[in-house]
Amino acid sequence: MLTLKAARVLHVETGEIEEPGLVGVDGDRITYGAEGDVLDLGDVTLLPGLMDMEVNLLMGGRGETAHLSPVQDDPPLRMLRGVANARRTLRAGFTTVRNLGLFVKTGGYLLDVALAKAIDAGWIDGPRIVPAGHAITPTGGHLDPTMFAAYAPGIMPLSLEEGIANGVDEVRKAVRYQIKYGAQLIKVCASGGVMSHTGTAGAQHYSDEELRAIVDEAHRRGLKVAAHTHGAAAVRAAVEAGIDCIEHGFLLDDETIELMASRGTFLVATTALIDGMDLSKAPPELRAKAGEIFPQARTVVARAVKAGVRIAVGTDAPAIPHGRGAQELLALVERGMTPLEVLRAATVTAAELIDAEDRGRIAEGLLADLIAVRGNPLEDMSVMADVRFVMKGGKVFRHERG
Repeated sequence: MLTLKAARVLHVETGEIEEPGLVGVDGDRITYGAEGDVLDLGDVTLLPGLMDMEVNLLMGGRGETAHLSPVQDDPPLRMLRGVANARRTLRAGFTTVRNLGLFVKTGGYLLDVALAKAIDAGWIDGPRIVPAGHAITPTGGHLDPTMFAAYAPGIMPLSLEEGIANGVDEVRKAVRYQIKYGAQLIKVCASGGVMSHTGTAGAQHYSDEELRAIVDEAHRRGLKVAAHTHGAAAVRAAVEAGIDCIEHGFLLDDETIELMASRGTFLVATTALIDGMDLSKAPPELRAKAGEIFPQARTVVARAVKAGVRIAVGTDAPAIPHGRGAQELLALVERGMTPLEVLRAATVTAAELIDAEDRGRIAEGLLADLIAVRGNPLEDMSVMADVRFVMKGGKVFRHERG
């Protein structure tokens, strides 16, 4: 058993701060009244491990060439990227993530499922991963990876097992394939995207019937569905089909926001990428698209919060580099959320989104997923970029005395 001693302990569900704070750890769980060694963390705030609800660990990192990597990186190399990105993410204080859908050629292998298993087995360091397997998208949809570089026909052909599915029968089969090989949620492309070469970002990609089929297959098996969606009409179609979580939602109007609030649909706003994405090397047409959409996207979070939409933190890394997830926390504050609301979005609300009752708070019997930062994040959110201590499941992965 171990007792963690910190200058402050922040209880995110209430906003209460204990000064000083003691948190006991017994095995992989939090306990009170623990005996044993005392680990003095110094002048830091101890809080629950953070959760990132949209990452792509198999993408990004040093040496990646955005347009060539999809045809240059074979699955073993991409897994090694994932190993490095997972470690970087954990050390930044994110102890749980959703890996939201591979959109790379893997021959049907669900690499994020394998990465999650390797982390759980203790072979490599990384956050707990809720894997989505391959994102399900129509031919030419935003998450069809050949769209990002406008490849010619015949370059990098993709299979249904890799998420390319058209029509009700195929989307049902695609969902079943992901579930069979270990996906714990389903990711679907419901509208266009900012960085795809054809079509508008808001256009609905799957028909209402296809969306309902995807949701039906997932929900009958107990899995939630997350949808990449920008346009208000496409979001309405997704919400009405029963999709559980909207990713991005950059073009949401007030009517659709109210619908999401009434249905309890989560929003993962990925708002930091609006300011942080490097578009200097993007084609002119994509820069123009971003210039039109991003100003509208900056208004979404404040309107969603006012309407009562449940917001969970997501970075869309590597759109924001792996290991720099604090940028999303800062951006949400800049968009009008209070620091406590942001921290709840990265802990309590995120735990609700993934139906994880064993984390997200500092409480008896929950997983000992804990981090510490210098200073008080309720007063200055920028301290979240300087994580000094990371514990996951009672094991210390980073310790720099505060």
